[in-house]
Amino acid sequence: MPNCPRCHQPVKTQAVTCPHCRQVLKAHGHPGIPLHRAAGKEYLCDSCTYHADDTCTYPQRPLAKECTLYHNRFQPEPQVIQPLKTDRSLRFWFERNLTWVLLLGLLGVSFLITLMR
Repeated sequence: MPNCPRCHQPVKTQAVTCPHCRQVLKAHGHPGIPLHRAAGKEYLCDSCTYHADDTCTYPQRPLAKECTLYHNRFQPEPQVIQPLKTDRSLRFWFERNLTWVLLLGLLGVSFLITLMR
């Protein structure tokens, strides 16, 4: 459970405001949009990835103390494991042609029953 940046009391992860001090924790009142705040007199832009590569479009740049776009450039990005393309393409082909596969299977079973008689 994270702590409130103002009163340091534990709050739920989906809480929009702190129940103790009413500090706004999520941007625009939406629990899915985190609101990042600078600690002390520092600005968020000093350590932001988007400020470093000059792709930030935030109007308060470079003096932003609160930001919804912030990503710390000193933290490693999470690695996303991609499934093998052959497995994915084979699965999609099978899903697209499921009717034909079932029809051929039924035809094959019918031939086996005919041959066994």
